[in-house]
Amino acid sequence: MTPDSLVLFGEIPIWVAPLWMVAAGLAVGAAILTLFGALMRVAAPKVAAISWTTSKEAMSQPLFYVLMAIGVFGLILFPFVPYNTLGEDIKMLKEDGLTLVMVLSVIMAFWTASVSIADEIEGRTALTLLSKPVSRRQFVFGKFLGILVPVAIMFLVLGALFLCTVSFKMVYDARESVLADPTRATCQEAIVQIAPGLLLGFMEAVVLTAISVAISTRLPMMANLILCASIYVLGHLVPVVVDSTAGRFEIVRFVANLLAAVLPVLDYFNISAGISTGQPVPGVYLAWTGLYCVVYVAVAMLVALLLFEDRDLA
Repeated sequence: MTPDSLVLFGEIPIWVAPLWMVAAGLAVGAAILTLFGALMRVAAPKVAAISWTTSKEAMSQPLFYVLMAIGVFGLILFPFVPYNTLGEDIKMLKEDGLTLVMVLSVIMAFWTASVSIADEIEGRTALTLLSKPVSRRQFVFGKFLGILVPVAIMFLVLGALFLCTVSFKMVYDARESVLADPTRATCQEAIVQIAPGLLLGFMEAVVLTAISVAISTRLPMMANLILCASIYVLGHLVPVVVDSTAGRFEIVRFVANLLAAVLPVLDYFNISAGISTGQPVPGVYLAWTGLYCVVYVAVAMLVALLLFEDRDLA
């Protein structure tokens, strides 16, 4: 193994060279968040104000930093964990990393929606806010966008670190297995191949955030957390149940089809198995999944407005 595969003075390590793409992605993500915030302040200043306050409160909570610390620790630890897969550890790293980033972001979304909406309604804080020239529609949309900000920041930070660990793992596994060094192009290809998985994971977090916001307009914090966790599990489980009951157990199949029609099919966003084996993600698939995300979020927000419109805050 050549010494520049890990670190050398005056020479860029192989696994570091492709990370300019990660830095560029971080810059683009930060620019999009900043530009969207600026547009919201111009187009809907009241919604932007509610969103800014919600996101600032969410990121001041200890849970945000606890989840971020767990994510950083786990992603740094994963490359050194012996998975005992006979040379296929990189596949396990990809799947575990994608799952960790997505789950931590979803937990943040569920908790923030419960605290920011359900607790404010129960504590009459929402009534004080709505007594000002702020409509209920602006309140709901502002809360939804404000909850998405810390979720997006977690995806940007943890996603960037995850891509760095994947690039490092390519070289680390080669050293451990006494194989030929991977090229910089190989490390770069691994980063590009994983990026769609992070995008799909963010779409899933957006859908679940919209559902949590809708539920929070009616149910208290603990009930919201339990129901959202159940939806998360069922969203991944229902397609499996539908396939396994095809032609059998009519009642179970009917209930499974009914749940599949109402609940989000989260398996659309979960392609970690394919990504871990190096299969490319077609752009058409990303486009259709993005459309599904937009449609489901629109429906969830409509339900949230209907539930909150006649809610007695007094």
